[in-house]
Amino acid sequence: MYYIYHIPGKKIGATRNLKTRVTLMQGYKEGEYEVLEQSEDIDYISDREIELQKSYGYKVDRQKYNNLIKSNKMEVNITEQTTTFPVPLKKLKGRLMDLVGMKWKTSEGEFVLDQKSIEWILKNSYVSMFNDKRCFLYNKALAEYFKGDAPVKKQKPKDKEVKVFKKIRQWATDRGLYVAGDPITQYVKLQEEAGELAQALLKDDQPEVIDAIGDMVVVLTNLAHQRGVSIEHCINSAYEVIAERKGKMINGTFVKETL
Repeated sequence: MYYIYHIPGKKIGATRNLKTRVTLMQGYKEGEYEVLEQSEDIDYISDREIELQKSYGYKVDRQKYNNLIKSNKMEVNITEQTTTFPVPLKKLKGRLMDLVGMKWKTSEGEFVLDQKSIEWILKNSYVSMFNDKRCFLYNKALAEYFKGDAPVKKQKPKDKEVKVFKKIRQWATDRGLYVAGDPITQYVKLQEEAGELAQALLKDDQPEVIDAIGDMVVVLTNLAHQRGVSIEHCINSAYEVIAERKGKMINGTFVKETL
């Protein structure tokens, strides 16, 4: 059954699951919204939703509901490493919520969408570096989550020094950097900031040193995101390499021990 719901003064939308779409996702309880129509005919609901949005004076959806929902399936692109969703990251939540129960198979096993897996997917999906209208996740990481041993899920940073990476990505998202920018431009920006750091060091200007290092971290955070990984992942990966590294200091530089 498909429903057309109305949140007075806000919007008119269509869904198969009122509790998931309206209550869990948007936060409206029964009594705070009304069901205008319902039908088993998705084409009727799709056309009627547009008509009602126009008649009530709300924003009209650019795509009809039946173009977004096709027989409870989403054409995901599956490779050995990743699962790619054909929607922008910012619209992934709504799309997944409408597809609760959907299953797909990868080399890491079969996955099913439920409330918990959707929460994990939203936290661990990345914008495609080739097309910002697509996003993806790593199959191995999702498989570990289903086993109850997801590395990313276990990592719940609580200190604000780590949380700031999320703020940086949100700042960049709000300004369209990930849509209009690219990794090469960010790399050039990194070199510019590195030059400012060099000048600050030569001048022994501590405030400028702090500022330049901070700017470089911001640029690296954005560059990593544009390449489909997180800065946190890059840092952890680097630390795992150097953690057991042995060597000694020579002329102020750590020189690793060679075998």
